[in-house]
Amino acid sequence: MPSGKKLKILFVTSEVVPFIKTGGLADVSSALPQNLQEMGHQVRIVVPKYGAIDERKYKIHEVVRLKDLTTKIGEKDVTFSLRSSFLIGKKARVQIYFLDNQDYFGGRHSLYSDPLSGEDFPDNDERFILLAKSVFELIIKLGWIPDIIHCNDWQCGLVPAYLKLNYQNEPGFDQIKTLFTIHNLSSQGEFPADVFQKTGLPSELKKQAKFISDGKFNFMRAGAEYADVINTVSERYANEICSDKEFSLGLHDILKKRKDKIFGIINGIDDSVWNPEFDKNIAKRYNIKSLENKPANKKALAEKFSFDYDEKIPIIGMISRLYPSKGFDLVIEAFEELMKENLRIVLLGAGDKKYHRFFMEALSKHQSKFSCYLGFDDQLAHLIEAGSDMFLMPSQFEPCGLNQMYSLVYGSVPIVRETGGLADTVFEFDSKTGEGNGFLFKDFNKDSMMKSILKALNFYHNEPKLWHKIIKNGMRSNFSWINSSKNYIDLYRKVLGA
Repeated sequence: MPSGKKLKILFVTSEVVPFIKTGGLADVSSALPQNLQEMGHQVRIVVPKYGAIDERKYKIHEVVRLKDLTTKIGEKDVTFSLRSSFLIGKKARVQIYFLDNQDYFGGRHSLYSDPLSGEDFPDNDERFILLAKSVFELIIKLGWIPDIIHCNDWQCGLVPAYLKLNYQNEPGFDQIKTLFTIHNLSSQGEFPADVFQKTGLPSELKKQAKFISDGKFNFMRAGAEYADVINTVSERYANEICSDKEFSLGLHDILKKRKDKIFGIINGIDDSVWNPEFDKNIAKRYNIKSLENKPANKKALAEKFSFDYDEKIPIIGMISRLYPSKGFDLVIEAFEELMKENLRIVLLGAGDKKYHRFFMEALSKHQSKFSCYLGFDDQLAHLIEAGSDMFLMPSQFEPCGLNQMYSLVYGSVPIVRETGGLADTVFEFDSKTGEGNGFLFKDFNKDSMMKSILKALNFYHNEPKLWHKIIKNGMRSNFSWINSSKNYIDLYRKVLGA
């Protein structure tokens, strides 16, 4: 394919900022299409229209050709529409189509699970079968044939399978290629094996391992099997899931088999939102040339968490979902040791109840050194990034990670485990060369983590000039979406050329 040719890209996802969000996928699904469109490519997005999406606010309207379409899910006749609006950014407008079906999406304000029970919706299989099928109805009805269908996570995993197995004879469809991006391998879309009957995929494939993992129908396996190319959101993580069963979480056979078709592209960050020079959510703005303003944020953070402010005592920040994979068992194991050090720790996050219980007890026991907010507050997240001296991310695995990138550009030195996107963005500081922007530990255990934390504390307390050097090294990082978008275009062209 000519390198200058502008591409037609259909981006399929289950969430997009500002319409609906549960995690980083929504940020990527907003920023990447906008940047691709700004680069001159033609991008369209497909996402479900959940009940929480305000159709008046976002001017979502009907399209006559895309109204009251029908398909089968198992023996069930399903009617749906694809309604239209625009994702409007500062420099680009991207056409977005909302999959509208009241039974599956419209009547629910949460995306994947019941907010009261925490249980996944029992019909998630049918909901995302419909999402995959709607993609092809959109293409057929509009007569707009993309060069690439970019699918994201398990919710879109059936799209590549349908293209290869059910729609291969549609005019022009043999030219379409698929990219399947794995953002979160720990959620694979697993359902009882007989869900296969609902898909309408060729019945002779029912028992094939291409759809079944550990006796369950697996949406992510289908995507990994049938996509022309797969990518993850960091190079290190792409290598880890192909080579280590611990990281591949039951899909080692298919990921190892397709190793030559798996690539890593680190996510970007939105520097119009996460930038200490322009951030309206922090106490005092600053940049690499005005670091004397950063302590005002540390003071505001200390006061927010009811600490007596002391510029000489470092604050370690943590912002995370509270789950084992995020390394919180290590934090609990090391907690009493940490409380003996000359430091303070602030935590923002929510997750498993056992961690909530532990940190609430720790709050009452160590209130002069530890404080937390168990929930999420976006403004507070910005203040933690700006006000912390260090930022701790001890993840067991991390496909990309964003908070370590935020902490680097905010001059809060990251302490992270050497895994996935953390290892692709944080580099051990070398006092001899003056290179590096943080501190890493390799082994996933308490002692390894503590050694790295103590090393960082030593630099902070005893080597102020070198500490300043580490901060500046981090703040020079460039995590612009422009770079990531160019890498995606190169990957699209690679698969189209093949």
